[in-house]
Amino acid sequence: MTRTFNPESYGKLLAEYQPKIITTEEENEQAIALAQNLEHRPNRTPEEEMLLELLVTLIEKFEETHYPIPQGTPHSMLMHLMDARDITTEALAEVIGSLEVALQIINGDRTISKTQAKALADYFHVDVSLFT
Repeated sequence: MTRTFNPESYGKLLAEYQPKIITTEEENEQAIALAQNLEHRPNRTPEEEMLLELLVTLIEKFEETHYPIPQGTPHSMLMHLMDARDITTEALAEVIGSLEVALQIINGDRTISKTQAKALADYFHVDVSLFT
């Protein structure tokens, strides 16, 4: 059985929770708490799904503005992934094909080529754009 969206029910939810553009940490925390409540609710209605989607959008907008993720360089991305996954220089050399080249890349003496970027993306299971 497919449940259909009920605009009247959704209007009541909107009136009850009054979602709006988030401008403060307190509002963000309240929106997160409500979103988590909705997310963990079994058998959400289509109206609750719509409210949850709206809240997530508002939270993401606030957090993108107040907590921007700095863009890393291909070198910093590689170093982070190696550190996070405990990858050795020798293991990296196997991916790149040469210990000497791997050392040069790690030391920042050489940039990552397109071929190496593809190999690294496949190895780390990430988008190739991290290394280009």
